Amino acid sequence: MGSYLNPGNKGFRESLNSAIYIDKTGFIEKMNSVLDTQQKFICVSRPRRFGKSVAANMLAAYYNRCEDSSKMFENRIISQAKSYNRHLNQYDVVKINMQDFLSAANGMDEMLRLLQKRVIAELKRAYPEYVDSENLIFVMQDIFAYTNCPFVILIDEWDCLFREYRQDEDAQKKYLDFLRAWLKDKDYVALAYMTGILPIKKYGSHSALNMFTEYSMTDPGDLAEYFGFTEDEVRSLCAKYKMSFEETKVWYDGYRLVTHTKDGDRYHHMYNPKSVVEAMLRHRFSTYWNRTETYEALKVYIQMDMDGLKDAVVRMLAREEVHIHTETFENDMTTFASKDDVLTLLVHLGYLTYDSTKETVAIPNKEVSQEYVNAISTMDWQEVIHSVEVSRN
Repeated sequence: MGSYLNPGNKGFRESLNSAIYIDKTGFIEKMNSVLDTQQKFICVSRPRRFGKSVAANMLAAYYNRCEDSSKMFENRIISQAKSYNRHLNQYDVVKINMQDFLSAANGMDEMLRLLQKRVIAELKRAYPEYVDSENLIFVMQDIFAYTNCPFVILIDEWDCLFREYRQDEDAQKKYLDFLRAWLKDKDYVALAYMTGILPIKKYGSHSALNMFTEYSMTDPGDLAEYFGFTEDEVRSLCAKYKMSFEETKVWYDGYRLVTHTKDGDRYHHMYNPKSVVEAMLRHRFSTYWNRTETYEALKVYIQMDMDGLKDAVVRMLAREEVHIHTETFENDMTTFASKDDVLTLLVHLGYLTYDSTKETVAIPNKEVSQEYVNAISTMDWQEVIHSVEVSRN
């Protein structure tokens, strides 16, 4: 067991040991269905504190072959799937949190060198007879050639570079080129799963990682029910903790994710998991999610001088929906051609909800609405506050 190679079950065990755990292991069956197929590249983006790392830890515990995980999963939803035993603890897992390497490095070149050095060191300890290169791709190719055991590669916080190196396009391209070279068309990859806040960065009309299938807050596909807590899950928690379901809905519901199927559109009401858990355990409704990041982050975007942006914020604060086009958003935090690009970013950050059927955005709930009020209260937007009061009256 290592830090990156087959990291074990500790992360998922902590989730199971927590006061509140919602069984999302059905997500594993979705991943099993794409293992060793051309659809084996998955990128899931959702806001901070929406369970991204929990899902990555769960996948690591299920797939890694260094520990027997059967006791952790035997009474979970995944245990009923036909694919359960076939893939349980059958793979070498490489799990990386990109933020760790970014924080430890001064620049992109150092970050990529550090990443390869650390991962190769663990691969060499596990397979000393097969590792004689300092190139991560060659090392994994050689190991797979001898063991015939493919890798499940899990990358958490994959997009942290685009959030911290916002203006450095050369670093961004170098990073994407590294990921492409490491993952694309490699026989040693059984599954490549990335998770972060932003979808994959686009350059022009194409992406360097165009082999990935993306699931996001604007297009969750058939993974929508795993993006947060469902209404039924929250209703059960409210009954258990004797909390008002109606008030919980006002505070934390509002993320309307749409799955488009041949039989029509299916709406999913998603609740902010961080806030629901805190409200249940503290037995008090408050703005728990917003405490994980200052409202200054929101303020930066809503005060941008984009034509119509201020009016859009006013209308949404007055509980209206605003029509937008999401297609021009380039999946970064700096390239904005219109107010629609800013609003699309706010959807991915969790400050807005997007209805892909109506192509509209809205402020999801009371908790997030308070965040807008906090941001505006420190700005010269007195006319905005007045407009909102007039609209609500």
